[in-house]
Amino acid sequence: MAKVGMVSLGCPKNLVDSEVMLGLLAERGHELTSRAEDADILIVNTCSFIEPAKRESIDAILEMAKHKTSGRAKRLIVAGCLVERYRQEILEQIPEVDFVIGTNELERVVEACAPGLSGREAKGASAPYLYHEFTPRALSTPRFAAYIKIAEGCDHPCSFCVIPQMRGHFRSRRFESVVKEAEHLVRRGAREITLVGQDTTSYGQDLGLHDGLPLLLRELAKIPELVWLRFLYCYPNRLTPALIEAVAETPRVAKYFDIPLQHASGPILKAMRRGSNGAQFLRMLGCIRAAIPDATLRTSMIVGFPGETDDDFRALMDFVEAAEFDHLGVFLYSNEETCASHEFRCQVETRVARRRQRELMALQRKISRRKLSEKVGKVLPLLVEGRSQQTELLFEGRLESQAPGIDGQVYINEVRGEEPLPGEFRWVTITQAGDYDLVARLEAECFGEARIPASSNCHQLVQIQGSAAKQDDAVPYL
Repeated sequence: MAKVGMVSLGCPKNLVDSEVMLGLLAERGHELTSRAEDADILIVNTCSFIEPAKRESIDAILEMAKHKTSGRAKRLIVAGCLVERYRQEILEQIPEVDFVIGTNELERVVEACAPGLSGREAKGASAPYLYHEFTPRALSTPRFAAYIKIAEGCDHPCSFCVIPQMRGHFRSRRFESVVKEAEHLVRRGAREITLVGQDTTSYGQDLGLHDGLPLLLRELAKIPELVWLRFLYCYPNRLTPALIEAVAETPRVAKYFDIPLQHASGPILKAMRRGSNGAQFLRMLGCIRAAIPDATLRTSMIVGFPGETDDDFRALMDFVEAAEFDHLGVFLYSNEETCASHEFRCQVETRVARRRQRELMALQRKISRRKLSEKVGKVLPLLVEGRSQQTELLFEGRLESQAPGIDGQVYINEVRGEEPLPGEFRWVTITQAGDYDLVARLEAECFGEARIPASSNCHQLVQIQGSAAKQDDAVPYL
């Protein structure tokens, strides 16, 4: 069978799609590799949410095409969101592409890798797709930290967003399907599970489940040996008292809320078709903090939205200063041609939007450094991810307050006791704080009773690009 390599771009939801496609191929006997130069077949799973993501996807396709024209690769497949928006253009303008697969066509990857077949025809729309517990997945993350997609699509009418056009209407996986997959992942060594979906807070409503996400969190937290359970992302008007109570009352659920608010000015939020305002958001954050005083709060904001005035931006700055988020990402408005906001008047000049982005991030940097400085001297549980790849320090890992691939990290400069293994939970003493990262001493004692199977480390199967949306360039997913 052919050897297959993949580049996965975009968010964790897209990464799950990549893992499903790799799982389907592995089940058919294909060998998987992360080295493009060793692959007979190359797949690029694309993102096209905003203009920078489109450019990154096109660059990755063209880079992989070089391996077809001057290397070993015999076939190039393009999958994902870019295909949903520009299927015909990809086929017409990039002749090296042999097959295209939309977000609802993941199972066609088996056909795409079969010898002698071509997918250069422009296929029509496919029925909505949603994987289940029996769908094979080849994990590209270390097995101690896995994602589960609990829903697909979105029904919210945000004027700036193309995701409903690419992913379709909102649909939840069956409750039992999610539980069974989580149990399977834990048996394989997962100790942290992150639930993802376009809007996890709407989970189950299409299935007739009332408070579906709180019910799911409580049920998954019963799985033995699971240490941390978190979810991304909260749509603000779906963040209910029942959800806050479930997080507060369930020890294994991370006290972490990612709530992409997008703005704080009432007129801008109305133009975004989201509603609410900064005062209402502050009351919501106050409810979370009253129930969970140590809750970690993350959000993302758009600057430069059409019609954003200096007063609107000042309202946003004042809100961020008052809200004191632990993590905040800012990105420039992207004027996508198929969005309702594309036709709005009073487009903000790019130079103005960039200046506002810098100002907002400068404010958040001060807030972040101060809040991290408050952790110095504290002893906290840490998930060890392995030897540090970014610094000269020994190891790196994450606190409960740091989601994988999104927030900052903890770097270890001193180890007490045995050298840690990836996937271990150990206590650390925080010794230094930066703008977004921490430095700590690793203590000898382990946190909790969970142990990772010796075989839990897995090979890197995917070249993951563009998925670590951190702080100043974070992509909001709602």
